[in-house]
Amino acid sequence: MKRVLMPVLLLAAAVPAFAQQGGPVVASVTPRFAELGGWLSKTAEQVPESLYAFKPNPAVRSLGQIIGHMANAHYLFCATALGEPAPQHPDFEKVTDKASLVAAMKASVTYCARAYQISDADAMKPAKLFGSSTTRLGILVWNATHEGEHYGNLVVYMRINGIVPPSSQPGN
Repeated sequence: MKRVLMPVLLLAAAVPAFAQQGGPVVASVTPRFAELGGWLSKTAEQVPESLYAFKPNPAVRSLGQIIGHMANAHYLFCATALGEPAPQHPDFEKVTDKASLVAAMKASVTYCARAYQISDADAMKPAKLFGSSTTRLGILVWNATHEGEHYGNLVVYMRINGIVPPSSQPGN
């Protein structure tokens, strides 16, 4: 028990110090966002437009709808982490053409990148999303987790269609 509890106590004591200095806490989650955001953008580019309507099952979102959903989510999560209203944009989940969805994904990832540059002090500020109370850092972690969840959906869709996903391509 002591072996588990001691690192947790040290981390709890260190977080306020990092929050005052700025940097390392937010920087610890930024690479995961950057990696997943890159894979989502590459997926949007790589998949042919003919597969944007593909659904492995009628009860789930199409490939294009997932890409649109992620673009929407980036604005929602990252605006909350930035402490600002989400920018106005179309409901990308209803957009069907590849060019618009590729542009939406890239723009939303760029917007989100700003949120992953906030200071650790700002990251410790309270935030609410979907009725849950957390911190802005919690929102950033939630965003990266959400990206991973839906990138996993897209990987299955690509594999079903004989496409190697970006995360499995050489160099990744």
